[in-house]
Amino acid sequence: MSARLRYDGVAMTLHWAMAAAILGLLASGFVMIGLKPGSAQQFQMYQTHKSVGITVLALTLLRLGWRLAHRPPSLPDTMPAWEQAVAHAGHWALYGLMLAMPLAGWAVVSTSPYNIATVLYGLLPLPHLPLPRDLNGAAKLAHLIGAWLMVATLLGHVGAALRHHLLLKDEVMARMLPRFRRDS
Repeated sequence: MSARLRYDGVAMTLHWAMAAAILGLLASGFVMIGLKPGSAQQFQMYQTHKSVGITVLALTLLRLGWRLAHRPPSLPDTMPAWEQAVAHAGHWALYGLMLAMPLAGWAVVSTSPYNIATVLYGLLPLPHLPLPRDLNGAAKLAHLIGAWLMVATLLGHVGAALRHHLLLKDEVMARMLPRFRRDS
């Protein structure tokens, strides 16, 4: 496979770093809501969750900029047009969710009646968005629905990648995998 048929190193690094962060956010989000309300453990998980969420927002903006400036490898000509359309829609759905989820979370924090400050990684204060408190319920619902949409979209994304790799045996998934050895 030639280099132009693969994603570049920046795109791969952003993809895998964000994949790890998003999986961590999903897991921590579902765990922290089950912890004892007001406990030190829950507070710390919320602070970490918010820090990583804002990091994902920043990385998404960087990734979108990179994506718009660097054309990704084309999908195989053997893929039917409908499948290519679904693949593109799935990718843009992921970008939309990677933007919407942190913004919805930020809206939750900004409209919370508890008015707890967010300090990113314990170092950098994050100001609240200028939103009315009565949006808190809607922001919480949007964040929760977004989490489940993210789970569903990720399952589709991973499922499609595995289908290409294991069933179709094409190079679609390999384009995003780092090379750990030189090709002979």
